[in-house]
Amino acid sequence: MAVAVAAVSPVSAQAQAAVVDGVPERIQVTGSRILREGAIAPSPVTVISGRDLVETGAMNIGEVLNTLPSLAATFSLANAGRSIGTAGLSLLDLRSMGASRTLVLVDGRRHVASSAGSAAVDTNSIPTAWLDSVEIITGGASAVYGADAVTGVVNFKLKKDIQGFDLQASKGYADDNPYENQKVSLSFGTNFAGGRGNVAIAAEYAGQDGMNATQRRLTRTSYMAVANPANGDFRNSDGVFINDGIPDRITVANAGWYDSATAGNFLLNGDWYIFNPDGSVRLQNLGTTYGNIEHCSNCEFLNLREYQDLQPGFNRQNVNMKANFDLTDSINLFAEGKYVRSKGSNEGQPSFFEYRTAIGIARDNAFLDDSMAALMDANGLETIRIHRFQKDAGRRFEQNTRTTSRFVIGAEGELSADWGFESYLTHGETTLEQVNYNNLMRTNFAQSVDAIALDNGDIVCRDTTARAFGCVPTSLFGDNAINQAARDWFNTTSYSHSTITQTVVNGSINNSSVFELPAGYVGFSAGVEYRKERSESVPDRFAATGATFLNSLQYMRGEFDVKEAFTEVSIPLLADLPLIQDLAFDAAVRYAKYSTIGEATSWKTGLDWTINNALRVRATYSEALRAPNISELFGPQNQTFFSVIDPCATTERQNQTRVNNCAAIGIAPDFPLNNPPSTVEGVSGGNPNLRAEKSDSYTVGFVYQPEFIRGFSVTADYWSIEIDDAIAAISAQNILNRCVDSASGPNTQFCNLVQRDPVAQTLQRITSVVQNVAAQTASGVDVELGYDLDGLGGRFNTKLIGTWLESRKTFSFQDFPNEFIENAGVVGDATWQANLTVNYRYDAWSAGVKTRYIDAVSLFTSQSLAINPDPSDIMQYGSYVVTDIRLGYDFANGIKLALGMDNVFNRDLPGVTTGTTAETGLYNNIGRFYYTSLSYAF
Repeated sequence: MAVAVAAVSPVSAQAQAAVVDGVPERIQVTGSRILREGAIAPSPVTVISGRDLVETGAMNIGEVLNTLPSLAATFSLANAGRSIGTAGLSLLDLRSMGASRTLVLVDGRRHVASSAGSAAVDTNSIPTAWLDSVEIITGGASAVYGADAVTGVVNFKLKKDIQGFDLQASKGYADDNPYENQKVSLSFGTNFAGGRGNVAIAAEYAGQDGMNATQRRLTRTSYMAVANPANGDFRNSDGVFINDGIPDRITVANAGWYDSATAGNFLLNGDWYIFNPDGSVRLQNLGTTYGNIEHCSNCEFLNLREYQDLQPGFNRQNVNMKANFDLTDSINLFAEGKYVRSKGSNEGQPSFFEYRTAIGIARDNAFLDDSMAALMDANGLETIRIHRFQKDAGRRFEQNTRTTSRFVIGAEGELSADWGFESYLTHGETTLEQVNYNNLMRTNFAQSVDAIALDNGDIVCRDTTARAFGCVPTSLFGDNAINQAARDWFNTTSYSHSTITQTVVNGSINNSSVFELPAGYVGFSAGVEYRKERSESVPDRFAATGATFLNSLQYMRGEFDVKEAFTEVSIPLLADLPLIQDLAFDAAVRYAKYSTIGEATSWKTGLDWTINNALRVRATYSEALRAPNISELFGPQNQTFFSVIDPCATTERQNQTRVNNCAAIGIAPDFPLNNPPSTVEGVSGGNPNLRAEKSDSYTVGFVYQPEFIRGFSVTADYWSIEIDDAIAAISAQNILNRCVDSASGPNTQFCNLVQRDPVAQTLQRITSVVQNVAAQTASGVDVELGYDLDGLGGRFNTKLIGTWLESRKTFSFQDFPNEFIENAGVVGDATWQANLTVNYRYDAWSAGVKTRYIDAVSLFTSQSLAINPDPSDIMQYGSYVVTDIRLGYDFANGIKLALGMDNVFNRDLPGVTTGTTAETGLYNNIGRFYYTSLSYAF
């Protein structure tokens, strides 16, 4: 059994295999380059077997890893499509502190990234057929492996010598929705040259169809958090905000926004009108409305659930090859190569026009119904501005095709009886071909909807030049009013692509017994590494001009190289003393020189204290640096949209300072919150003046393996990570608040980043770029218990992995240490998470049960609740438990058959979530899932 620590259970197959003729074999373990006896690692390591990861109903290993307590489901298949160009990605995020701070390795070597401008590796590019295990280290890894390991390392270890033929296939389907997936892998390997060499090849296919929220009963209904009519919060005569204990907002079913419609609607004299299918106009049914924001229930509302996918369409294919050859008895040559192609799609909302972008329709529009013409005439209107959510123009659809190629060549072995070496070259390239369908061209659309009738009755576009180029007029009045020919005129397909390349050259030596001290042998390793990273993103030229509905992303290109030298030492201090069986000191240091930020040094120290055969105690302390990645340094100023609340709105003013500052920048005291935009246009991008992030981390823990309970082990490690000068974009909401919350008057630094309408004073544009201004801290305890025992005629293997999150704070501004957000216990960062696995084998039969627990979480931080303790009727999600089962049988002819069921009790999503945000991606949104797997090996 693998355990997460410096030592492994005494019944571990790895540890047993490491003993040859009674002498412990020296092997390399994750977290150190010094060969160690047995499987004793110098840092806390969580080890998950490849079999546990592959034998599930999940689409890929990233989906399974994201269920571990130490990892956050920040980018899983369910939620990766929330940003442009990310659909289909599955990234790892240790401690929920950012995927860019988690270093992903394959056999201890770096891997080319999958997202342009970053170092984040898509787990879809890791071959599953040869996966032996995955090892996870929290903190203290930068000195050994380099930058990007601020929060830790995830190392995928592949099988070395592949022999024989192995075919695996699985098919699964959901219980209450059309979701299905399938996987097939094939592997073959053989020895040659009398066993001195080995060569192998593997191929794999996996895929799933997309699933919309309306295809599940649980997620079909549209819910909306609306203003509670019973809320009685008020300000007293002293201006103090008084809460009445009644929720400010309540969640109601069959509710949504009424200020936009697929049929088109508009506001006139305080009343909302909507178009019938025949183009005629009538008053819109608003049912029950709430407050001064356009929410209604049991009414004609915009159901956004229709445009939300729970799972993306996705498939991947990969081919992997590897070979090694013993050139001599002490030198082994190796080579690896792979090609991976994945395709992920994300179908989102169609184009829409509201408020500032509402569509102007002239009185002489040829498609205007008589009822609409009469209404305009009665009110003396020459134009009317229509809000429209254009379902009939086609949902915007993004398809991302990624191809990753990578090769490794190298040599390893012994220089002498004591000195070992490894040298290798890796080169990888990832390309992304991004296609955006139904991207509306703004000018063509405006020409199409501005339709007039000629004297002969023909309806044409008013613009004669556009008419000459084939402009097709269309009606906007009513559902499905847009005709196909007009769609073809104003919709376009946009093509973008990006390329990421990485080259790494590494050479190292190691000696586990440089010389002997009274307490044992000194271990040593040292090496050098050269790495070059390059990333280029080329947007669609036309879309980049801002002429389409798609964000006007700009061209980006950047590169850097880094030269590094590293060394590590292990020194035995004491041995064979009372309460000290062994006491060793470990240290590592890494010096790097970047072409971008200059010099950087990371280091680590540790103590490993074996008290007796049953108990070990260890501690580590490290300082690390993370250099800014390419997008953070060279990212252009791209168009984006921010969801914010104007702090100068009357209902948002919470103190006199804010009131005074809002007045000082020209906003009237009674500035209303009426009709706030759901989004505000903005720009975000990189900053070439960034510095490196700095982090301090430490761990303290123990391993207990009592001799009187054979097969039992327990480990516990307290860990703490602190990041200063964290690279982060100041949120748009923070920019707005900082502008008007200073006691000394409006803060010019932040107010200059905000553009308002000079007359109405409404928000128009916010600028945000990344800076070294933030900080993050996190701390907690990782616990693992394992117990292997005989029983019921077979063998039980049990393992419990749990994490208690003591704290996870984010500081938007590190210079204000008293201003932070405590995320521990908030959705996405549960205080307690645990996985319990029980496997049983009896002859050819095998069975397994895995239960996952997530503690109850608040939907609001303690800081926000201190300001407003009663914001909603849904204040938290309750504890969440999901159980998976599997039953298998191994036939004598090499065939293995297994049946499995994930989410056996069909645990619902908590609250009214769909499980598609960065915070809720850890909840299962597929429901009960059945699968069958079949394998054959010889």
